[in-house]
Amino acid sequence: MQNQSVKAVIFDMDGVLINSEPHHLIIERDLFAALNLDISEEEHKSYLGKSTLLMWTEIEATHKMSVSALELAARNKGEIVSHFSNPGNIELMPGVIEILEFLYQKNIPLALASSAEQEVIENVLEAAGLKKYFRFMVSCSTSGKSKPAPDVYLHTSVLLSLSPQECLVIEDSLNGIKAAKSAGMICIGYKAEITSDRFMTMADEYMDDFSQLPSLLMKYCDI
Repeated sequence: MQNQSVKAVIFDMDGVLINSEPHHLIIERDLFAALNLDISEEEHKSYLGKSTLLMWTEIEATHKMSVSALELAARNKGEIVSHFSNPGNIELMPGVIEILEFLYQKNIPLALASSAEQEVIENVLEAAGLKKYFRFMVSCSTSGKSKPAPDVYLHTSVLLSLSPQECLVIEDSLNGIKAAKSAGMICIGYKAEITSDRFMTMADEYMDDFSQLPSLLMKYCDI
């Protein structure tokens, strides 16, 4: 018998609500090139779901760099803020508005937990018209360690006044799925174009279209 205790849904942002991962990859590859860093595609994708600061800290530990991780993270953030300050650069994932409206009308509490900086989260959701759906919008930078550590999800459950077991997470990256599962939460993987099938097997369920979400949620809560 499936667990019927889920009372809230927590969304990741990049790669789940908005099709931003390709833009992040381009911005980062441009920085790699400017620094003459030899970062393979496989290594680059291993950073998906992690905070910008954690990514550059890990790169600094394994590659010779002339600029500090802290400075590069700030530069990276500036590029992201600049890119997404233009609403025309924000592309919603198919079906996002419809599923958020569906859950909102069902009075299911919604929150967002992202590795992005708080400023980026606020700006993107405001420009995309999604801010109204979320009771809380939480960044790893303000809640503790970056994904794959569970901090951001555990902090979000506290804000929702729920136990981790009462929260269900929608994630698209290996690091995000690891964070959700480490937090003790049910996780539904959202498979985007750049997501590997093998990552999805770590989630409790997975989907490639938001139209599939209501039927999956019925296994875990009354909607």
